[in-house]
Formats: sequence, C-alpha cells, structure tokens
Amino acid sequence: MKVDAYQIVGHLSTFFDRMMTNADLPARLALKIFWGLDDDAYKKFLAQAFIGIPKDFSGLILEVPVGTGVLSLPVYKELGGAEVFCLDYSDKMLDAARERARQLNLHGVKFIQGDVVHLPFEDDFFDLVLSINGFHAFPDKTAAWAQTYRVLKPGGIFCGCMYVKGENSRTDLFVEQFCDRQGFFCPPHETLTNLEKFLNDIYSRAEVTHVESFAGFVCIK
Repeated sequence: MKVDAYQIVGHLSTFFDRMMTNADLPARLALKIFWGLDDDAYKKFLAQAFIGIPKDFSGLILEVPVGTGVLSLPVYKELGGAEVFCLDYSDKMLDAARERARQLNLHGVKFIQGDVVHLPFEDDFFDLVLSINGFHAFPDKTAAWAQTYRVLKPGGIFCGCMYVKGENSRTDLFVEQFCDRQGFFCPPHETLTNLEKFLNDIYSRAEVTHVESFAGFVCIK
C-alpha cells in the first residue's frame, strides 16, 4: 500500500469498519455489490477469517496488520489466556484500535507501529500469526510471506484471509479499477489455486477455502 494511501484509509476507516461489520444498509449494499457477500456469505467470510484460532488458545499471537481491530479485538476478548501483539504501519489505524480496545475493556494487548517487511521480533517467537485482509495490500509480498513465516514457531499456526482474483468478475473489476489504482491494494494478486500451492510449498500443512473473492487459510509451520 502506498504511504499516502494509509492516510486516506485512516480518514475512511469509519465507513470501512461499518462495511466490514455489516453494520447498516449502506454497508450491506457495498458488501453485496462490490464483494458479492450477502448476509449469509458474510457470516461465512467472518467464520473463515478466524477459524484457525483455537477457542481455548493461550499462546502468543501476532496480528499484522491490525487496522482498527474492528473484527479481531472482539475475538481477543474471548481469549483470556492469550498474549496479543497487534502491528500496523498506520498510526491512525493503531490509534483507532487502541480506542476500540479501551471501549471493550480489553487490557494487555500490545499495539506496535511497524512494517511487515521488518517485523521487530525474534525468529520462532509466536505461537500464532494472524493476517486479516493484509496480503493483498502489502507492496512487498515476498518479504511479508517470509517475515510472517520467520517469527512463527515450528508447529505454530498461520491463518487469516485475503482477496484472491478469479472468483468474482465484478469484484475483480472493482479491485483493478478502484482499489489498485487508489493504492489500497497492491498487485499482483494471487488466484485461489496459486495461493493454495504456494502455502503448501512453504508450510508443512495448509488448508485454503474461499467465500466469493476472500480466501481463508490455516497453515501449520
């Protein structure tokens, strides 16, 4: 994502949050028109995004990027034994995430400004790495894949979701003509087949699913 695009996203974060939480009629229309997600598909998308986190998980989690935490922070609220690190490039996003954590009375989450291509953690540090809607926006995807792999412990879980092309022609057109041009997303974009092969080549085990143009992945290092 271009640096100036982060500032734009920060200003638009309220609408993005409403859309990603399916909060009201305009949000539901945007999800349906641009992403092909009706109410039922949205529920499947949300389940797919977090299915890799065990319900009783109590280890170290890294989320990158956290954005405003609109989807993930309520999940962490239910993980009493987990230690959570949330990283994002955008200060505006982190400020919004901190405020959301405060409103949720969620203490102990660490918020860190940083870049996915230079993760400030030791090798084999985390038990789980989560990335919700991040990889389609990272400019240097090769470094992002390598860094998220590096900081994950052997046997650890890498999970989340991302946009993939080739599953919905309307979404692909929207991404190409708007998201890519505005710098919100960064091509090239993976297809579902290529993503599945790529993750299985890297990880000891990888399962890839999809709901419309959102691929979900659960990988074991």
